[in-house]
Amino acid sequence: MNRPMETFNDVISADRLVLVDFFATWCGPCKAMHPVLEQLKAQLGDRLRIIKVDVDKHQQTAAQYNVQAVPTLALFRSGQLLWRQSAALPLNQLQAVVESYL
Repeated sequence: MNRPMETFNDVISADRLVLVDFFATWCGPCKAMHPVLEQLKAQLGDRLRIIKVDVDKHQQTAAQYNVQAVPTLALFRSGQLLWRQSAALPLNQLQAVVESYL
């Protein structure tokens, strides 16, 4: 039996901390965030889920969260938006923000 695909709302409604990276393929700062997010995931492992949302492919979701600049990073838990920022961040700053919610 096939498991239904998770929706964005399914993911952010989980009890686990979720970092959403709203990005665009043409965005230079978004590309710069990719290794930062990989390093963050390597450091925090299962304590944090990271998902990427392409704003060009998922315009409705981006509009729902009023994403007007990329990259926009947002932290969710149990469907609640805990923090968001529109800018690329260095690993130490992003890690400090995430760890404050863990």
